[in-house]
Amino acid sequence: MPHTSKTEAPLTVDEPIIEGRYVELGGYTVAFETHKMETDPAPLFRGLPDDRCQCPHWGVVVSGKVVYRYADHEETYVAGDAYYGAPGHLPLMFPDTELIEFSPTDALTATMAVVSANIAAAKAG
Repeated sequence: MPHTSKTEAPLTVDEPIIEGRYVELGGYTVAFETHKMETDPAPLFRGLPDDRCQCPHWGVVVSGKVVYRYADHEETYVAGDAYYGAPGHLPLMFPDTELIEFSPTDALTATMAVVSANIAAAKAG
């Protein structure tokens, strides 16, 4: 049976705002993320339908807090919560938040292509 752990997952993102380790298992990406500061990444989702993340996520908040904002409501998850983030959300990240999240790899890849293009455009601009 495939498995991974935070210590086995390669460090893929190491930025001032986030540390991320990602592994693909059976069509799903397992993410071990540590958010270092409060971040509203909403501008990074511009270009996706409704300018919102369209990838579903299932996760566990290890520490800290995350808010998923939808067009008509918000959902707040804190340490110890298991959650489902439906398509159409915008995350709001808080400092010292650690998440373990599972996302369909194809949907995540499509979303991250747009996010990466927006990051590149912001750096170039």
